[in-house]
Parts: sequence; C-alpha cells; structure tokens
Amino acid sequence: FMPNLIGGIVLGYIWQILINCALALLEKPLLAVNPTFGFWGLIILMCWQQIGYMMIIYIAGLQSIPSDYLEAARIDGANEWQILTKVKIPNVMPSITICLFLSVTNGFKLFDQNLALTAGEPGHMTEGLALNIYDTFYGRVGPQWKGYGQAKAVIFCVLVIVISLIQLRATRSKEVQQ
Repeated sequence: FMPNLIGGIVLGYIWQILINCALALLEKPLLAVNPTFGFWGLIILMCWQQIGYMMIIYIAGLQSIPSDYLEAARIDGANEWQILTKVKIPNVMPSITICLFLSVTNGFKLFDQNLALTAGEPGHMTEGLALNIYDTFYGRVGPQWKGYGQAKAVIFCVLVIVISLIQLRATRSKEVQQ
C-alpha cells in the first residue's frame, strides 16, 4: 500500500534510475532513447504503484462474500471453477468496478510519473495526454497558441468522463445484489 502514498515525481525518478541501471547492465538503450522501453517503464511503474491499493479493494470484496453462498455451492456439487465463475466473481463485481474505474482514470491522469520517468522523450512518443496538455499550455508561447491548452484540457475532461461512465455502466450491469 505504501507505493500508492509516494509522490509521483519521486516515484518516477526512483524508477527511472532503477530501469536505466537495468537497461545499462543489459547494454540496451535508456528510457529516454527508446520509446518501447519508456512505454513499458510507465506500465511497470503504474502497476507497482497501484497493485497494493487494488489488492486491498479485492480482498475486501472477497471477504464480503457470505460463507453461506460458498457452502451452498459446495453442497450443490459445484467444483472450484464453478464456484469462482458463478459465485465469487459476480459477488466481487463491485470491487472490480471500482478498481477498473480507478485504473482507467489514473491511466488518463498520468502526469507526474510520466514527467519524471521519460518527460515524453524521445520526440514526445511516450507522452501521455495530461503531459501533452501541460506542454501545450506552458511550452508553446505566442498568440497563435492562445487557448489551445485550455481547449485540450476541456476535451480531455469530457473524454475521461465519457469513458468512465461507459465503463461504469458496463461493469455495474454485471453486479449482483446481496
């Protein structure tokens, strides 16, 4: 759970050092030179940061399944696969909904880790949407760029809301009531 509490900038720099050291030992190009390594570095960093938090939510969901349901399934002759697919997963769907929602929104809002780990290099190929908006807003100067950053931010906000609502509707329909 602690990785979720560490700031994104600190986490990004720590993982940049770790991954670049590993890549140097393997005689591979560093994160800022190879977009594939930069992309996978971001994925590894976000997984490492979020897995503990998500596991707490899943464990709470699994512990909330009444033991009567599992006992009834076993008495009815269900094997472990049937118990998993017919009892446990439907009862854990609220946890899956929450974790999927958090993962999707955190993936879109990825900024500080992206800035610290790769800064969008090489050539903006590992740049996330939030970092692109930041670069548009602060990196481009002049009257021809007036309002572009704000417009991107509004479209980004609407995009995140729409995708989150679609995801919530899709997963909420699979939840069961206890």
